Amino acid sequence: MKIAMTGVSGNMGREALAQTMELESAEFVRILLTDKKKNDRLARKLKKKYGARIGIVRGTVADANVCKTLVEGMDYVIHMAAVIPPASDASPARSEECNRRGAETLVCAVKAAVPQPKYVHISTVALYGNRNEKHPFGRVGDPLLVSPFDHYAMDKLYGERSVLDAGLDCWVVLRQTAMLHPNMLNDNISDGLMFHTALNAPLEWVSSRDSGYLIKRILERDGKGEVPGFWKKIYNIGAGFKGMETGYDTFNDGFAMIGGSAEKFFKPHWLASRNFHGLWFADGNELEELFGYQRDGVHEYWKWIASQHKVFALGKLVPKGLIDLFLFRRLRNHPNSPYRWVKNGDIPRVTATFGSLAEAEALSHDWKDYRLIAKGDFGDYDAMRDVKNAALLSHGYDESLPMEDWTVQTMRDAASFRGGELVSEEIGDPYTKILWKCHDGHTFEASPYTILRGGHWCPVCCQPTPWDFDRLAKNNPFFAQVWYDSHEQNEDRVYDLDETGAPVIRPLTEENE
Repeated sequence: MKIAMTGVSGNMGREALAQTMELESAEFVRILLTDKKKNDRLARKLKKKYGARIGIVRGTVADANVCKTLVEGMDYVIHMAAVIPPASDASPARSEECNRRGAETLVCAVKAAVPQPKYVHISTVALYGNRNEKHPFGRVGDPLLVSPFDHYAMDKLYGERSVLDAGLDCWVVLRQTAMLHPNMLNDNISDGLMFHTALNAPLEWVSSRDSGYLIKRILERDGKGEVPGFWKKIYNIGAGFKGMETGYDTFNDGFAMIGGSAEKFFKPHWLASRNFHGLWFADGNELEELFGYQRDGVHEYWKWIASQHKVFALGKLVPKGLIDLFLFRRLRNHPNSPYRWVKNGDIPRVTATFGSLAEAEALSHDWKDYRLIAKGDFGDYDAMRDVKNAALLSHGYDESLPMEDWTVQTMRDAASFRGGELVSEEIGDPYTKILWKCHDGHTFEASPYTILRGGHWCPVCCQPTPWDFDRLAKNNPFFAQVWYDSHEQNEDRVYDLDETGAPVIRPLTEENE
């Protein structure tokens, strides 16, 4: 088989390439590398290791000619390239170029190719937006409520929609969860991003090597014709129960390598209380049953990371006050830190992250007064992580029906639950576009699968910018059931970006209502 890959310099892509090259059936892999000096070294290294089995295309995924060259003659295209936080926060233009336009351009190239290759698109858990103890479990089909001012998730949302709307012959979307990788600590000590993590955010982790192994298994099993029902669907990538934690646990795991913990190094009011992303997957077993890729547990993987970075153990010998002075004090005062936003009175970001400046300032400075999922303050922790106890969101239609039995009434029920209506009088198969109308009166085309199983809705008013969910939730029960888990029903704000790209908040008025 012949395979094209993007994103092989990233954590997942690096593993996916290495493990794919172990397949005898992978006769040739063509990769895309951007024109960076570090990629010159990577290109030489890969050529030396794999020789004629690997081909290298240089350029950006947003370049149509580059994408055409990349996919020509390929059997599979694996799109893993992404600009992720904090780079996407620092440079929204880079995020838009790669995460949105890059996906759109590559999809067009795949569609135009003859024969058309099978397309694997890596999306993200960030599309689901903020979750907490009220609905920690989620699944494919849940509403996509990208957190305000999250450029990465916003652009990935557009990128995923371009795949679903393209009418490709053979595609799959894999929503990647939080990923553990060897450089976890190093990648998070230059920016205030770590303080965006809400302590009660449900996080299902998966390792980079298991993510890469999943790609290998997809190619291996599909190449043998063993998974005919796999394609033209969306799945969530996770590690199952052994990967389920919260933000609080995650800090404890990471800081244990340097002899600390969340409570030794942090104060609870330094961290976001909402506007993050993450959840535990109620349907994470679907990919596992097909490909058997979940091998790493989160605790075991952290131990492995520590074994690969012996220098972190020296942190156990350093007084905690010095670590705070030279590391965490700098990070919490970084321009991308919620602590700094509160300190500077950055009202748009503070409001999105805490609810208001007053709510941010009222947060407890003492751990004993802060309620935590991980400490059982909302019920037994293990029981909460048991998918059998999950309180799942409604999707607004009879989900017991297989897709082939969906009817016009099924579509009407789904549209009504989203505050809109079905315009078409007839429907075809689940992937044939039909007409819908949202509460605002926008008429748009989308396939039943995109709406019912994808969780997407109106491409005009329900995709940022602006982040208009305070208003939309008042008329859209589908959105309301999760938005109001972390927002009050009397919140009336429109989160937006001004002409310079800076976050702003506009009040919800009768005019924009």
